[in-house]
Amino acid sequence: DNIDRIEIIRGPQSTLYGSDAMAGVINIITKKGSGKPKFSLSTEGGSYNTYKGTLGLSGALNQMNYSIDLSKFKTNGFSAADKKFGNTEKDGTDNYNASARIGYDISKNFNLNFFGRFTKANTDLDQNGGLYGDDSTYKYNLEEGAYRLEGNLKLFDGEWNQKFGVSFTRNLRKYKFDVTQNYPAESHSNYDGKRLRFDWQNNFQLYSNNILIFGVETENESASSYYYYYNTLSASPLPTISKFPEQSVQTTGIYLEDQLKVNNSFFGSIGARYDNHEKFGSVVTFRIAPAYVFWSTGTKIKATYGTGFKAPSLFYLYDPAFGNPDLSPEKSKGWDAGIEQYLFGYKLTTGITYFHNTFTDLFGFDSNYKTVNINKAKTEGVEIYLSAKPSDNISFNANYTFTKTKNLSPGSADENLPLLKIPKHKAAFNVDYSFTKSLNADLEAIFVGKRDDKYFANYTSERVTLDGYTLINFSATFRLLQNFTLYGRLVNLLNADYEEVYGYGTAKRSGYIGLKISFE
Repeated sequence: DNIDRIEIIRGPQSTLYGSDAMAGVINIITKKGSGKPKFSLSTEGGSYNTYKGTLGLSGALNQMNYSIDLSKFKTNGFSAADKKFGNTEKDGTDNYNASARIGYDISKNFNLNFFGRFTKANTDLDQNGGLYGDDSTYKYNLEEGAYRLEGNLKLFDGEWNQKFGVSFTRNLRKYKFDVTQNYPAESHSNYDGKRLRFDWQNNFQLYSNNILIFGVETENESASSYYYYYNTLSASPLPTISKFPEQSVQTTGIYLEDQLKVNNSFFGSIGARYDNHEKFGSVVTFRIAPAYVFWSTGTKIKATYGTGFKAPSLFYLYDPAFGNPDLSPEKSKGWDAGIEQYLFGYKLTTGITYFHNTFTDLFGFDSNYKTVNINKAKTEGVEIYLSAKPSDNISFNANYTFTKTKNLSPGSADENLPLLKIPKHKAAFNVDYSFTKSLNADLEAIFVGKRDDKYFANYTSERVTLDGYTLINFSATFRLLQNFTLYGRLVNLLNADYEEVYGYGTAKRSGYIGLKISFE
């Protein structure tokens, strides 16, 4: 809800984004209100007794802009444990969401923005993804809020642009289940995690074709948890209890990146980052990304090379049973190279890219189940895409990705085998067509090939192969009147029986229809 656009940045991106950006970044940009006040109300329902209602308000008043969305989503769902194993108990969810962006232009060179997003959800779960997985008592409750106050300041006629902000995130989770006929155990647990972050970024326009970016940020992460588990058939009369008292860790990073453009043909960036973690010490990451466009032929060649890291979680550092305060961060190194070709007056674009990534010091467990840096992995492959817009009322795109993976963890039972859940072959096709100004339709086809997974049961694991599958989805919108829009979608038209994770259910053929009312 309340999303303007989504940006996907591929490859290691820790130079600008820090920890966790080992293989890419998904950046979700909230809508910014503008113009006269706009009010919208939408309601949607369909398969699995699903309902969603959304209320939106956006616009601008003098120096202030605003965009606010409230929504409720509820569905009875389907069994989380796959139905093919005899599981029939439905696992639904009931959640509330709120999203807001409110900005104020204090002057033409300075503005403040507040971003907020809150979710409250109650969800049913199952014990496992196989035989006797149903559990009507297994409940999961979530409350999560993410908030940010951000300022933007322009100095020296825009040659020095500053962005500074403070962000706070809190995540509360609770799990519980009781003894049932198929599962003779009970458990309850909770988790309380917080993140407080301060950041300051400076963009210096050194020349018309050169921007220097300098930034610093510091983040404090804290968390606590409690876990209780008791098996009524256990030989021990005592339950398993794990208390993880509140712990915290501070991370401070500083980064520098230079972006250069030459003759509107060469585009390049080079950057480096230094992070200091309170527990594991320091880590340095970098990224280089050149590209060159031959405008006479409409050809673009590009490449990137960079590194990334992922800091260990507080659980991995401090848990009394599994934690290890001497952990190092996970690390990644990746490069890609490709070519893009623009044809027919840029109405058709095609491209091919080769990519290669290695991951080291991945978190694993020793013989005592203590977390250690032991695992290694490699991924490489080729991606091909085609995008075209032959006329104003039709557009289509297609892509195919071949990915080869290998587990390089020394001494592991999976050493030299493919990584789990990653298919070798994946393809997608999408066509969007506008019949009239009021009627639009979209058809999508997704193919996912075979991939390996594991089935866990009775403290053992067995490697299995998940079958490939094809999904066909269709959606359409029809503007009934100026302020009334009817929309609908059909999901999994072929009623494919497939699994994304071994033993867990997925949606069968389903349909949804909705009505949106909007006024200015």
